[in-house]
Amino acid sequence: MNVFSRRSLLKSGAATAALSFMPKFAFAQENGGPETHGLSSFGDLKYGPDFKHFDYVNPAAPKGGLLSIQIRQASGNQNFDTFNTLNIFVLQGDGAAGMGSTFDTLMAGSGDEPDALYGLVAKSVRISDDKLTYRFVLRPEARFHDGSPVTAKDAAFSLNILKTKGHPVFRSILTQMVAAEAEADDVLRVQLSPERSRDLHLVIAGMPIFSERWWRGRDFEASTLEAPLGSGPYKVGSFEQGRFIEFERVPDYWAKDLPVNVGQNNFDRVRYEYFRDRTVAFEAFKNGTLNFNEEYTSRIWATGYDFPAVKDGRVKREEIPDDTPAPIQGWYFNTRRDSFKDQRIREAIGLAFDFEWTNANIMYGAYKRLTSYFENSDMKAVGKPSAEELALLEPFRDTLPTAAFGEPVMPPVSDGSGQDRQLLRRANTLLREAGCKLEGSVLRLPNGQPFTIEFLDSSSFLQPHTQPFQANLKRLGIETRSRIVDAAQYQRRLDEYDFDMTSRALVGATTPGDSLRVVYGSQAAKTNGTRNIAGISHPAIDALIERIGNAKSREELNITCRALDRVLRAGHYWVPMWFKATDWIAYWDQFSRPERKPRFGSGAPGTWWYDAEKAKRIGRG
Repeated sequence: MNVFSRRSLLKSGAATAALSFMPKFAFAQENGGPETHGLSSFGDLKYGPDFKHFDYVNPAAPKGGLLSIQIRQASGNQNFDTFNTLNIFVLQGDGAAGMGSTFDTLMAGSGDEPDALYGLVAKSVRISDDKLTYRFVLRPEARFHDGSPVTAKDAAFSLNILKTKGHPVFRSILTQMVAAEAEADDVLRVQLSPERSRDLHLVIAGMPIFSERWWRGRDFEASTLEAPLGSGPYKVGSFEQGRFIEFERVPDYWAKDLPVNVGQNNFDRVRYEYFRDRTVAFEAFKNGTLNFNEEYTSRIWATGYDFPAVKDGRVKREEIPDDTPAPIQGWYFNTRRDSFKDQRIREAIGLAFDFEWTNANIMYGAYKRLTSYFENSDMKAVGKPSAEELALLEPFRDTLPTAAFGEPVMPPVSDGSGQDRQLLRRANTLLREAGCKLEGSVLRLPNGQPFTIEFLDSSSFLQPHTQPFQANLKRLGIETRSRIVDAAQYQRRLDEYDFDMTSRALVGATTPGDSLRVVYGSQAAKTNGTRNIAGISHPAIDALIERIGNAKSREELNITCRALDRVLRAGHYWVPMWFKATDWIAYWDQFSRPERKPRFGSGAPGTWWYDAEKAKRIGRG
């Protein structure tokens, strides 16, 4: 998963928490090592030093208009349902949507490449021969919104404070950064540990830059509704806590003409609306309060778009192919709980979810079953392990499930009845093998306690999918209940790992690396607030993550990810849900867009622009 990849939800690029070695466009530099205009994981860059803009943008796109949307991706402390702070980079509070667009980063990503970064605040990078020292050469014209210069001191302050006081995700990812300091106003020196992961310097290049002067005397870890000073293409406009927040395009944005920004950031205003109920949110789209919607609900996609504005063409909808890895979506076990420590119990619970029935009866047959932690990518394990995969797994054979060494574990395929008796019999056998006993209609754990499971969520949206699952668990003697709590309590309980099972969708990465430690690493399992909600902790997984973070070629990365996929799937840490390899988007017909989309992503709405003539035609001009 990539949780730090985008500096703005409006950016069209694919995940860019990249991983890199020397790119092919490097050239010799006497002082400080080779210098480059861009970085990528394995030395390949599509765009040369003199590129004018990305190929998937319209460089002449006009500026103007309003984009009104909901938050669809979250990082740091952001919450999908509410907000009470404008500081999204710490653990405290529920962060507002869109704040990333107010901050610039050293480098910015390309949507045509899985892991490339190009200069933004930093015009170039000098790299030492041992790849442990990076000198980012900053552009002298870089400015914060108050006109003050963005200096290397600000960049060093930002990295250091994120490492010491930032959200646990940022603190974890920056542990191998030894030092960040300003060698001059325009030179940031970053020193990495010899144990550094391959991607660390590109993660650093994608971190937000704060104003050291603005934060002086302020508590970085506290919640605040005062907008921190930034330097990005947008700044905070009006907002109402928990209801909406609006961002205004900065007309004299210092970097608007840089190649990484040309043809993007086209809307004068970007407004995020908050709705706790998806039905209410859809009504807001129907009446035009929202003018762009990425749809995630198959029932609404299949039956809801029959309102007048669709019929008369004022609202358009499209299904766009998506070449990025699928989100890792499922019901996750909290393996810190004694009741879930035995993987046979976890496997048995997974057998009770009838995907085939759910897909046919609730989701209009629109989805495929998620089977892998790297679904929709070459990193997915298929068939028996290759010799290279086995070489990675063999040192841990005594500690790994046998299933990790054969065909990858697959979720069951049911008869579609909703209560497949054969699968439930298999589940019952596994529970008995794990020491559970059925007394009457009550299943008791090996310690004699009744087996109960609470499904924690902040929305009732998944209840139609969860209730049949729970009914099958009831047939096994497991008592279940759903606990729907408000968004703030939900996030707090996740941060403290105070739950039995919960649903979660984690964004897949095109080039996984160091961030996997935050999701599957043993240290993260013991640290509150990380993305390792399942509590996964195994030395083989830690070792494979380290190899992934230091892979020196795409082939090596794919092989190691496949090995990791086998281990994770054999561990039964989740009940995988579903995915689709397309994006469903709907929008009021007041936008135009470039002729082509980026390879990784739809480009919507980040490369789009407001079309005044279209808006006038549909009565919204």
